[in-house]
Amino acid sequence: MGFAHLHVHSEYSLLDGACRIGPLIERAKELGQTALAITDHGVMYGAVAFYKAAVAAGIRPIIGCEVYVAPRGMTDRVHGVDDAYTHLILLCRDETGYHNLCYLVSAAFERGFYGKPRIDWPLLHKHADGLICLSGCVAGDIPRAVLRGDYEAAKARAMELQELFGEGNFYLELQNHHMTDEARVRAALLRIHRETGIPLAATNDVHYIKKQDAYDQDVLLCIQTGQTLDSPDRLRFPNDEFYLKSEAEMRALFDEYPDAVENTQRIADRCHFDFTFGHYHLPRFLLPEGETDADAYLTKLCARGFAKRYGDRPEVRKRLDYELNIIRRMGFVDYFLIVSDFIGYAKAQHIPVGPGRGSAAGSVVSYCLGITDVDPVQYNLYFERFLNPERVSMPDIDVDFCVQRRGEVIDYVIRKYGADHVAQIVTFGTMAARAAVRDVGRVMNMTYAEVDAVAKAIPGGINTTLDEALQQSQTLRAMYDGDDRLHQLIDTARAIEGMPRHASTHAAGVVITEQPVYAYVPLASNDGALVCQFQMTTLEELGLLKMDFLGLRNLTVLEDAARQVRRREPGFQVEHIPLDDKKTFDMLAAGRTVGVFQLESAGITAVCMGLRPRSIEDITAVIALYRPGPMESIPRFLACSAHPERITYKHPLLEPILSVTYGCIVYQEQVIEIFRQLAGFSLGQADMIRRAMSKKKEAVITAERAAFVHGDPERNIPGAVARGVPERTANEIYDEILAFASYAFNKAHAVSYAIVSYRTAYMKRNYPHEYMAALLTSVLDNTPKVTEYIAECRELGIRLLPPDINASDADFTVEEGDLRFGLVAIKGVGRGLIQALMREREIGGPFTAFDEFCRRMNGHDLNRRAVESLIRAGCFDRMGYKRKALMQSVDRVLGGAASESRMNLTGQMNLFSAPDDGGAPADTTQLVLPDVEEFTRAELIAMERETTGLYLTGHPMDDYRALAQQAKAAPMGDILASFHAPATAAHRYRDGQRVVLAVGDGLSSAAVQANAPDCCAAIRQGLQAQGIELGPVPFIQFCRVGAGDHIGDLTDCEVICLLVGERPGLVTNESMSAYLTYRPHTGIAESCRTVVSNIHRQGVSAVEAGAHIASLIGRILAQKASGIGLREDGA
Repeated sequence: MGFAHLHVHSEYSLLDGACRIGPLIERAKELGQTALAITDHGVMYGAVAFYKAAVAAGIRPIIGCEVYVAPRGMTDRVHGVDDAYTHLILLCRDETGYHNLCYLVSAAFERGFYGKPRIDWPLLHKHADGLICLSGCVAGDIPRAVLRGDYEAAKARAMELQELFGEGNFYLELQNHHMTDEARVRAALLRIHRETGIPLAATNDVHYIKKQDAYDQDVLLCIQTGQTLDSPDRLRFPNDEFYLKSEAEMRALFDEYPDAVENTQRIADRCHFDFTFGHYHLPRFLLPEGETDADAYLTKLCARGFAKRYGDRPEVRKRLDYELNIIRRMGFVDYFLIVSDFIGYAKAQHIPVGPGRGSAAGSVVSYCLGITDVDPVQYNLYFERFLNPERVSMPDIDVDFCVQRRGEVIDYVIRKYGADHVAQIVTFGTMAARAAVRDVGRVMNMTYAEVDAVAKAIPGGINTTLDEALQQSQTLRAMYDGDDRLHQLIDTARAIEGMPRHASTHAAGVVITEQPVYAYVPLASNDGALVCQFQMTTLEELGLLKMDFLGLRNLTVLEDAARQVRRREPGFQVEHIPLDDKKTFDMLAAGRTVGVFQLESAGITAVCMGLRPRSIEDITAVIALYRPGPMESIPRFLACSAHPERITYKHPLLEPILSVTYGCIVYQEQVIEIFRQLAGFSLGQADMIRRAMSKKKEAVITAERAAFVHGDPERNIPGAVARGVPERTANEIYDEILAFASYAFNKAHAVSYAIVSYRTAYMKRNYPHEYMAALLTSVLDNTPKVTEYIAECRELGIRLLPPDINASDADFTVEEGDLRFGLVAIKGVGRGLIQALMREREIGGPFTAFDEFCRRMNGHDLNRRAVESLIRAGCFDRMGYKRKALMQSVDRVLGGAASESRMNLTGQMNLFSAPDDGGAPADTTQLVLPDVEEFTRAELIAMERETTGLYLTGHPMDDYRALAQQAKAAPMGDILASFHAPATAAHRYRDGQRVVLAVGDGLSSAAVQANAPDCCAAIRQGLQAQGIELGPVPFIQFCRVGAGDHIGDLTDCEVICLLVGERPGLVTNESMSAYLTYRPHTGIAESCRTVVSNIHRQGVSAVEAGAHIASLIGRILAQKASGIGLREDGA
């Protein structure tokens, strides 16, 4: 009759199941099986992905779960008692069963979690309809009773479940993995079967796909439990029998019980639950008191907003009415009211909200409701790009909030709609290539150095797989081929790479439902937050309303800066600043974009300098163009902006559409408008074609060419020829659209972010102290950014004052025209202690001495580590203390403060300190510090670097400035300025230079100091021998490897050689690497780089490396390739 596996653990039985869903389905199909179940441990994470893959392969998917059952009540949590949970298999027979299983799994997390998500027997009794139940593996309640010798309890439970689920819906589960305990359980189950007639079902407890995969699953278990493969008494499976067996194998195992095998197919035939995709389940907006009709309420709100935004403009009112009709027709009235409501709440609570995000800014309704603050009429944005009446799909309004207060808005939504109607969304951390190598290396008990070497040999691309890495990295390939143990390490890592490692919460996604969320999807709990067990795209496919509550750091920065400005300009609001400030645009044109949202990378800064933006439209274009693909249009765009006489249009109808972008197609909205104006497409039709082009749907693209050129009477499209466009010209325009449509950017999103960009630039130019203080506070956990922004402060003439125990606040603040370092930025000192310090300072006044500080702060979680961090950062320097003396006195002073506090609490007094005249006791804690020499200057600044991430009172490079000048190192600022100097000026750094040599500090300035001078000299000498001259060597601070790509964009050089300091390692802190790239440009693949590493005294010497690099550059120029494209000599 057939056989179906009904007990299967996919990769979503995290770090336990090793069955990837795709290969699992493929193997089932190879074995000729027509149905397959998924029963992950306590979760349904993979249910939809499994369902879709199975249906696509022609296999009947059975949705289920192996639930955990608490020994007592699910809310009981007594250690040693209530962690003895048992297992039970539940399968969805129909939709009722699916809903009940969702509820059980959700309740297990929400109310029953104790080590595992647990249900209990009373809950199961209430939610058993529509489910088929199997008694479970040897960890099930019935097998456990058998194994402890209580046959009657086992039989009683079986009869209870038979009655609960009904005849034909409960089965005694037989398993045979050649285990002694299983044999005992099978004998007892057969006896129960004979005595009660409860049917049998034969299963294999599938945890991996093929027998040879057992080792990989064992590795996963070790990763889960933190053990190594050679750990004694660790959790492990007893043998390699837990794989997806064929029907023949299962029949051989259960040859005496053929019905048990055939019953699995009978069960499969009775399970007919199917997911429904594309049917929307939208919530209802809770109308305010006095309102009874959502449509009427939306119309009223829009009319009110229209009067405020537009006044009396009939042509815009017509568009508003059109949009409202579309929204009504598509059933999204409540959606707009919900979004408008929580954004209105945020604004009422003074929570910063972004001006817009995505295509929603193209809607007049959104603008009138206050959902967006971008006028779609002013910027020529289209509603159809957001909500197309000819393509029914869920609208998607993502909203940016202040990153610190985003949670308040989510809390409001939960209060308004109910905690069971709102949930966040799960996401999974997966094992990327390097992480997989490190995990497997730990499990194999390999040394850190061995594993680290393999991990570092993997190219650093975001999605680089181990298979790709073996092709790209000669070092990794040599390890793989030359060492059996490393070969096994890499192969095992390849087997588990990409599998989910842990579940977490999506940073922004929130679901709102009309019925409780568990009525649609199962829930889990992550860090106390309820989350849907299905991922975001799956929820959208199932028709649930998903919204992104995004946290945008720059909104927080703007509000923090504005708050400081309001101290001297009451009423200041960043939303009300002028959008045509000449000083702001001049700053952007000069390339002073550090700290400006979206515009601070080196490459985009160069574009700003070339374009010299003069409007929000210009900034919008820069944001839209600076991406892979459209980046190729930047030279033409800049040339036309500088020389309008060069702008040409293939037809006069294009001019009003493309004039704002100097004759170039930049935006998706322009593509839509070209179809509308030149060929007579409706906006909805035009957007459909744009989407087809972006997805490269060739059949649609070919068919629509004819409609664009000659029209389509059935769709009422006249075509370009009928509108006076010559056929040849129409085809040329279509070709140009086609070439750019896949890269064209959403203007609605670009203009929204351009406004935020402009606001940050305006604040930096007009309120630099307040803005830089807020900017620095926002990146306290990002030391490279803090360093970069402090360097920018110096460029702006703003001094950074060191941290001071009396003058510093928690965050960076403005102090008499300078910035004062914030105490929270000091490592090892928590925000709680700093807040207590500020309260104490406010109540008791400034601290007068180190010992007095310790006395007053005693009892506020003051500990030695925090005090030492404050000392090392220089917080007590202005009191006149030497840091070394304080460091030697910390224990004594803290001990004295604690002792005095205890004496005060017990009412004791030192009798020897009581004066004869009965006055106040003498001060017994007079601080006497040791007379020691202060730390050296190098030690002091090293302390500052250690505790603040920065050199505050000096820099190690100070001693090398002369050497840098001697080596002709060039500041990047000089190079940028040279590129954009007038054409008549002498260019010291010229475009077209064949080879550029650059030096960057990278992760170790010490490495650069030790190796770069000799290496550069050797490279220069080697290239001179080949007839290649180098120009000045730019030095790049806060450098990363990608800086070489930006230099390539600027110089159009053939080869860039970038020398950078490596991360300090076990062998040395002075190791440098060289990255050589042919035709470098932003976005180039990591595999296109040739790397020379380990340049240091104990490895490859600087001179030797320089000679080798010069030789490599010659080969790269000759072969016109680098990285994996560079052949060995003679190849």
